[in-house]
Amino acid sequence: MFSKILSFYTKYFAVWVVLFGVAAYFFPEPFVALKGYNKHFFALTMFGIGAVLQLEDFKRIARRPIIVLIGTCAQFTIMPLGAFVIAKVFDFPPEIAAGLILTGSAPGAMSSNVMSYIAKADVAYSVSLTTVSTLLCPLLTPGITFLLARSELPVPFLAMFLDVIYMVIVPLFVGFGVRHLFKEKLNKLLPVFPAISVTFIIFICSLVIALNRDYLPKVTGLILAAAVILNIYGMLAGFGVGVIFDMNKRRKRTLTIEIGMQNAGLGSALALEHLGERAAMPAAVFVFVCIITASVLAAIWQKTDAEPALNKPSE
Repeated sequence: MFSKILSFYTKYFAVWVVLFGVAAYFFPEPFVALKGYNKHFFALTMFGIGAVLQLEDFKRIARRPIIVLIGTCAQFTIMPLGAFVIAKVFDFPPEIAAGLILTGSAPGAMSSNVMSYIAKADVAYSVSLTTVSTLLCPLLTPGITFLLARSELPVPFLAMFLDVIYMVIVPLFVGFGVRHLFKEKLNKLLPVFPAISVTFIIFICSLVIALNRDYLPKVTGLILAAAVILNIYGMLAGFGVGVIFDMNKRRKRTLTIEIGMQNAGLGSALALEHLGERAAMPAAVFVFVCIITASVLAAIWQKTDAEPALNKPSE
């Protein structure tokens, strides 16, 4: 019964983002009071994700390095450059532009693995891509943001790099280590970890809304439009990469979802810490947008068959 409740809670992630976002807008004080714990909350999120990873997830990467390399390169080029162009076209203020670029420079979202499963995509490929992009993000996320956004706003590369190590890599491997050490003893608790991650992502998004309550009505429409365009562009480009490299249908679906979804929770946390409260808004909006579009796409693809993953020489 308890596991079903947790599963329901995790499945309807987007609903809770909206409900708590509304609550944060009308009652911002409780959320703002917890701002100082933002980094620690995200670290707990990554601990929860690390606890559900298995050694097999890392072995998959070694077995298929070429297609993982293709997907990872696409992740860290398509989305950051797209965010940069969109920010220029919309002529956003410096903080919003930098926040959008930071969102595009984030690694793939862990929720993309669930979406890939629902969409009958290649889940193992999705897990491999998310894992690699997450492990590379301490260098690439602040690095790409520094290169593309420094003309808009000063980007503290080293401070951001160290924060990503603290918020992502350390808790991820601590969670993985706990799972590896205790193995079967933790099986009953496994549904709790995704729920922990969902809870703190919801909190981070709500915090951004609470902090920007007075500013939101002025720019939300433009930021929403930019987030939708970036998300759809990422999905289309991801599918295009699969076509260019002649991947099978399951892997094309995986790339569509994986590249279109970003770990915008990390983007929000970093923006709040280093770029300012307004800079976190694009990431918070993007969380909601990518969950909705991926859910719709996954629901459509779930109803259509995809051929089994083929062992093509090119893959």
